[in-house]
Amino acid sequence: MNSNRDAVNIVDTSQRKAARVAGFMFLFAFIVPTLNWAFVLSKFIVAENVMATAKNIMANELLFRIGITIELIMSVGLVVLATALYIILKPVNKSLALLGLSLKLVEAAIVAAIVLVTFIALQILNGQAYVTAFTPEQLQVPIGFLLNAHTAIYSIPMVFLGLDMMVFSYLFFKSKYIPGILAGFGILSFALIFIHALMFILAPEYATMPINQIIFYAPSGLFEIIIGIWLLIKGKNIEKKELA
Repeated sequence: MNSNRDAVNIVDTSQRKAARVAGFMFLFAFIVPTLNWAFVLSKFIVAENVMATAKNIMANELLFRIGITIELIMSVGLVVLATALYIILKPVNKSLALLGLSLKLVEAAIVAAIVLVTFIALQILNGQAYVTAFTPEQLQVPIGFLLNAHTAIYSIPMVFLGLDMMVFSYLFFKSKYIPGILAGFGILSFALIFIHALMFILAPEYATMPINQIIFYAPSGLFEIIIGIWLLIKGKNIEKKELA
């Protein structure tokens, strides 16, 4: 009997620790990429002019490398967040928690792949990769294009973000670990992310409209801030509960 009680205590303790990690990672995953885009990567972009964008990158190469390093760190952060959410929510429904984990890992892998391709293009652009088939001007096109099309390219991992967070939000709703209205807001928020990501693929002219970007992205940002703070403060109180 004591061994069973100890096992339950270990599970509860691991969930509480995972909740605090998840709370921090939610805030990290929202704040850091937002600041990185607003104050680093977006500064290089010259709309509809990939050559000018590439020249800006070469003129401030170290800053650009910092920017893509932050994006790479974010892909690792997604793995940490996925693992923490799986630990918290697998007692609710292990199969769905595993599905959410798998989708989150795919999202992280795609983000890392985008950074890898960008890094390879940068190596070619600054001459560290030996390429003689193209002129220096032609070599500027790929790296300029990758940054100018940054938002559109990221619509691919955003598809998986929408799906995995809808799964995790549903599990939070079933678990009662967080208020039901917050979990429901999470489901809605990431359904909007999923729809907007598909819109970028199917109808980019509508997806790029500023009003649509605000409507589809703002709710998920608000959700990440609220749930991040909630799990950091209340995470220690998470316990296994009887589900209806």
